[in-house]
Amino acid sequence: MLSAVEYCHTMLRERLLPGDLAVDATAGNGHDTHFLAQLIGPEGKVFAFDVQPEAIAATQRLLQRWGVPEACYQLVGASHEDMVAHLPGDAEGRMAAVIFNLGYLPGGDKSVITRAETTLPAVRAALELLRPGGLLLLVLYPGHAGGAEEAQVLRDFASGLPPRQWQVTEYRTLNARNAPPVVLAVEKAATESSLDWEI
Repeated sequence: MLSAVEYCHTMLRERLLPGDLAVDATAGNGHDTHFLAQLIGPEGKVFAFDVQPEAIAATQRLLQRWGVPEACYQLVGASHEDMVAHLPGDAEGRMAAVIFNLGYLPGGDKSVITRAETTLPAVRAALELLRPGGLLLLVLYPGHAGGAEEAQVLRDFASGLPPRQWQVTEYRTLNARNAPPVVLAVEKAATESSLDWEI
């Protein structure tokens, strides 16, 4: 069985192409940013966000260690709810993928966590950024304080998305004794029709 992150990486590997644009909405220690950069290559670009300076610094170190060209990524020390303000003006409808790996920074202050009140607006914005056929991935961590509440808000939102325009799937372990991570995958319909609802 794949872990939550491995499942996300498998889906991304199947969909992203060299030259694509992508967003890592929660840079953390940089592993998702690096993975996205590998998939889209030097012709593409990853925009990575995190509110914690130590996360941005860790991501920068990881990318430099692996020799990822600086032209392939942009690191932004800002909340994901403000991502649109830091993206190119023509970003809407062009992103191949947006990933949120929620919770707290591994190895960091566990009291600093993502919260539904900022994550939900960011997810709404991310859906607008996706191109037709684009993929939104949410890795939810219901096992820590505040995580279950955030996960439920996001599950409720995703389950209400119109099925003609969005395919929503959930990847989770049903018989674990603890509260393992859960993945919500939201794929935008591969059509050019505009959204007929407000998100």
